[in-house]
Amino acid sequence: MFLQLILVLVVLIPLLAIILDSQVGKALAGRLERKGLDGPADMTAERIGLLEGEVERLTREIERLDEQSDFVHKLLTERTEQGALPPGDDPA
Repeated sequence: MFLQLILVLVVLIPLLAIILDSQVGKALAGRLERKGLDGPADMTAERIGLLEGEVERLTREIERLDEQSDFVHKLLTERTEQGALPPGDDPA
């Protein structure tokens, strides 16, 4: 009986470690942590408002970067269409 209990523990400990280290175990741990962090509803609404503002800011930043990329692409294509620059004087 005692030997069987030790054998079960020897098998269950590595099995439990594998499960807890898996994606399922991490998801369960995250869910348990979120349950403890749930605050009043007004804090949730405030967090959502802050996240929406951040998403809008990031959207504007992406649009700005896209415009800059288009501008640089346009400059580079115009430069190659005009041909290479004429050779300069060699100072040496």
